[in-house]
Order: sequence, then C-alpha cells, then structure tokens
Amino acid sequence: MKNIELLVLDMAGTTVDEDNVVYKTVTEAVNEHGYQVGLEQVLITCAGMEKLEAITSLLKEIGGNEEDALPIFEKFSVKLKDAYQNLEVKPINGTEDFLLKMKAQDKKVVLNTGYTSEIAQQLLDKLQWKENIHFDALITADDVSESRPSPEMILLAMKKFNINNPELVLKAGDSVIDIEEGKNAGCGLTIAVLSGAQNRSELEKAEPDYILNTISEAENIL
Repeated sequence: MKNIELLVLDMAGTTVDEDNVVYKTVTEAVNEHGYQVGLEQVLITCAGMEKLEAITSLLKEIGGNEEDALPIFEKFSVKLKDAYQNLEVKPINGTEDFLLKMKAQDKKVVLNTGYTSEIAQQLLDKLQWKENIHFDALITADDVSESRPSPEMILLAMKKFNINNPELVLKAGDSVIDIEEGKNAGCGLTIAVLSGAQNRSELEKAEPDYILNTISEAENIL
C-alpha cells in the first residue's frame, strides 16, 4: 500500500458527530429569511463548503437573491454558536482510537474544515481533543484565501510538515467537495465516508479511491 505520511481529515461527519447541526442551522436561517428549502437539498448543495459560499450557492440554486447571503450567514453564525453551546458532540465511532494509532505510527494528522477557527475550536474543546495528542494541526477556512474544492488547505498542511509529494497524503471527508479538494491537491489517496452529510450515490460522483462506513476502517488500508 502507498506510504502515507500525512492524513488530512475533515471534521463534521468524518471525525466528529455533531448530528448535522450545521446544515440544520443553515436550513433554519435560510427559511427564516423567507425561503423554503429542505435539509436534503442543503446537504447536497452545501456539504463541505465554507458556509458563506455555501449559502450563496444555495440561493443561486433556488433562484433566490444572492444579496441575502450575507445577512443569512450572519444569522446562521449566531444561531450556530447558540446551538453548539448545548450540543452533545462526540467522535464518530472508532475515530479516537484511529487517530491515536496513526499518531503512534508517526503519521501526521491534520483536521481541516470549512468552519471558522472559532467553531472548529469549540468542537475540539467539547471533544477534549488536544493538539500533538489526537492531531498535529487544525486548518480552517480562516487560514486560506480560497475554500474547498481549492486544494489550499491541503497544500498548507503539506507545507507545515515539509511534505512536498502529494502522493504521500490521504484526504478523507463525507462530501463530494472533500474528495474534489483531495484530487485537486493530487493526493495519493482519497477516501469518502458514509458517516456524514452525503450518501453513497452522491459520493460516487466524485470517484474517491474508497468509500468506507467510517474513517476508522481506513486502518485496514494503511
């Protein structure tokens, strides 16, 4: 099997189970602004994207006014902060063991996300995951100028750990946009997981190398 040195893992739906609260909150915020959209459509359109961009894309798709995107995003951000205060967040089944095993094998683990760093940190605090124990770095939408499917977050992760060859990088996520991000970076392995936002038939469109139930199953590949 390929010698993978760096794992770039998405957060919500891939390593972290937060019950799709982000997309439920996007749905609420959009509908409170006078639109009518269902969670299923939000998951298909918005999964994995930076959230302002996601809301703009969604409005475009439903024939809404793109100028509504910013006020909806601002409302969404406030609502999400409130939702996270009370939310029980847990690791996707088997993930914590998987992270510790990868670290024990001297592989670098980077968590990456379309969230802001504030929201991502809130999740990590709830999980009590610590840098250098469970993961080596966190890279969020705040750290780059272009969001997924641009490979910027993966390229930044490679730079942090002096990895020049993308063939040594695994990218895993629960959305098509995660897989596109990995392919755009030239990653040696792309893995889609069924533990999050999108189903098998959606994920197959991105042609990942593997589709697994959860990220912990990647241990058998590595």
